[in-house]
Amino acid sequence: MAAIQKFLNLRAPIGTFVRGISTSVPRFEIFKVQSPEEFNEKVRNSKDPVIVDFFATWCAPCRMLTPRIETVIGENEGKIKLAKVDIDEHTDLALDYEVQSVPVLLAIRDGKVEQRLVGLQDTDKLRTWVQNVVGKTK
Repeated sequence: MAAIQKFLNLRAPIGTFVRGISTSVPRFEIFKVQSPEEFNEKVRNSKDPVIVDFFATWCAPCRMLTPRIETVIGENEGKIKLAKVDIDEHTDLALDYEVQSVPVLLAIRDGKVEQRLVGLQDTDKLRTWVQNVVGKTK
């Protein structure tokens, strides 16, 4: 019994536990397209420029590109949005935008494609590319 009492005395008071904080990219400017209607509403009709990431879940370069582009989008603090389109779920959108391989990034402004970037890119190139897209809004 004394051992149990000693153990209970060693426990920290409830209020002393430290809670971790999240340092991830804000998600309000990154979204996965769920339907063609949502794509029209959030991408084609957007007043802000939108980067569209055409990807596939089975694509290793796509999985490597995702954290890089999400970080760069987060650095721009709401000046640009990222729409993620799974080509297996939205084949028609991929065909409409002539996506022949993945990953493909499109910069769309006022419903028109301004720039296209194909393949896995390093973070510095992505940062420069996105800054170029954002810079055209000024």
